[in-house]
Amino acid sequence: MVTNLSPGELAESAKRSYQAGDLAAAIDGFTAAAAAYASAGDVLMAAEMKNNQSVTMLRDKQPQPALDAARGTEGIFIEAGDARREGIALANQASALEALKRHKESIDFYSRAGAALEKAGEADFRLEVMQLLAALHLRRFKIFDAIIALQSGLAGIKNPTPRQRFMKKLLFFRL
Repeated sequence: MVTNLSPGELAESAKRSYQAGDLAAAIDGFTAAAAAYASAGDVLMAAEMKNNQSVTMLRDKQPQPALDAARGTEGIFIEAGDARREGIALANQASALEALKRHKESIDFYSRAGAALEKAGEADFRLEVMQLLAALHLRRFKIFDAIIALQSGLAGIKNPTPRQRFMKKLLFFRL
């Protein structure tokens, strides 16, 4: 596809396609944006576009291509010292691995994502990741691991919602 659009314009077009539910166009757009950013030498934005592509592919029920798109992007963010985007990249890969039923790897990636998001100070997003990890543990009948994951995620929340306060009371109750 030959285009005169800038990498940013390609990314915005892909986001509009995603929001409109046109996943095929969004995937193509994020792929083009990643290539354009890479050609321009912006490896961070290229990696971010690959993660957007991954999320879109996963939503389109393409878990293996989603994993392939995001694979290794966390290393780019680690090099840049961007723990937030590192955590997001790891969580994206964990979701794809979970969809592929590669549960042990998924658990590892969710755990690594949680650690990166904690380092970045992203308590709310970390809680979401830890809830996904807990749900994965529950599906594997690892109740204790699920409780630990939820406790860990909730521990970082500074201003919990009423629901989160209730969960904290339940999970931190000593038997």
